[in-house]
Amino acid sequence: MGEPRLVLYNTLTRRKEEFRPIDPDNLRVYACGPTVYDFAHIGNARPLIVFDVLFRLLRHLYGADHVTYVRNITDVDDKINARAARDYPGMELNEAIALVTGKTTDQYHADAKALGCLEPTIEPRATDNIAQMQNMISTLIARGHAYEAAGEVLFDVTSMPDYGALSNRKLEDQQAGARVAVDEHKKNPGDFVLWKQSNDQEPGWPSPWGVGRPGWHLECSAMSERFLGETFDIHGGGLDLIFPHHENEIAQSRCAHGSQRMANVWMHNGFLQVEGQKMSKSVGNFITIHELLATDKFGGRSWPGEVLRLAMLMTHYRDPIDFSRRKLEEAERLLAKFARKVGEAPVTDNVDAESVAFLSDDLNFSGALARISALEGEVLASTLSMLGFSQYRIRDAAGMDEAIIAERIAERLALIARKDWTQADAIRDELAEMGVQLKDGKDPETGERVTDWEMR
Repeated sequence: MGEPRLVLYNTLTRRKEEFRPIDPDNLRVYACGPTVYDFAHIGNARPLIVFDVLFRLLRHLYGADHVTYVRNITDVDDKINARAARDYPGMELNEAIALVTGKTTDQYHADAKALGCLEPTIEPRATDNIAQMQNMISTLIARGHAYEAAGEVLFDVTSMPDYGALSNRKLEDQQAGARVAVDEHKKNPGDFVLWKQSNDQEPGWPSPWGVGRPGWHLECSAMSERFLGETFDIHGGGLDLIFPHHENEIAQSRCAHGSQRMANVWMHNGFLQVEGQKMSKSVGNFITIHELLATDKFGGRSWPGEVLRLAMLMTHYRDPIDFSRRKLEEAERLLAKFARKVGEAPVTDNVDAESVAFLSDDLNFSGALARISALEGEVLASTLSMLGFSQYRIRDAAGMDEAIIAERIAERLALIARKDWTQADAIRDELAEMGVQLKDGKDPETGERVTDWEMR
């Protein structure tokens, strides 16, 4: 057999390209993980799910033993420091930080599991890779790409002629990197921090440049090099990370290694809004994954992880997504349909090839979903399992069937009362696909139209 055909959109080249692994026996993927100062929100769920599907697809195409997926944990950051000081006033800072990062990381892992995500092959923590970061800084200074000023080590963006290629920004238009103020000690406004001094109230590590801590961008460059090499196959994250984070990762890594590429393919998922609005705490529509799964904060009820996973994937990963109750309900109805069609079928290696072909076209899940909806039994169970949908969890996620059915029947009766026969028939057909047979009649006491139902 020939090499699998996989096409991916590359943000770096701004086109879809046929994927050619550097080494088919050792595919290497990196995705930016969480900064563990707070529970992950539903916007964070999108890259978590998207790159889990990519990981699963690569494992299916090339073999599970031939794919290394690294997703980091950022556990040193000024937001973490602020959260620790706020939540644990008076406690020794390092102890407070450990409590914040420990609790938040545990919740992130629980959320990822609830969403049906595999564990990454390697999950490095920034604080375990300080030596690697310091080595990279030393190399950048020696190569003339970084300099010391006012207690910081900064990257000189003018030292890299094609800086800005990923975000398509000209150097003269660049603003300062994230989390770095524009100060007089910088040679250029766009220069960004690699190492900054720490005071007695901040976490710090000894270094040739004084006791301090790394810049955010540096962390991913050091960790990806350590576990995937100087150049690897795919780097992923959200659109919001293109600039400055990913742009600065590329600058650090390429200039430290003297290489042409940090990663051959850059993939970015689109933005998320909630019910047509940008998610914001001030608007009141900010919701964490944990809240969605365990409370009634969104739509007056909790939602199973399988439902959230499917709802996220129903929109192409590069498109913006409007996250809504209606989308969750649509996903829940589909899962109820799958639950009926899967039944007790076993999961085998018999994954549907046409569904895989759709996914191999830049993760075209919508195309795959249309095909999957026509499958039954073992092939359906196996294909869904490959995509992270366990047949048992599907049945659990469809456990709200009766509530869903009752709600849809009530909607249909209201449509019939308005003589909107087209929409009423559409609901009947939808329920029929879920295996629900409706029986219309009249209440013998009131004479009102009523509907009973049974599963076929």
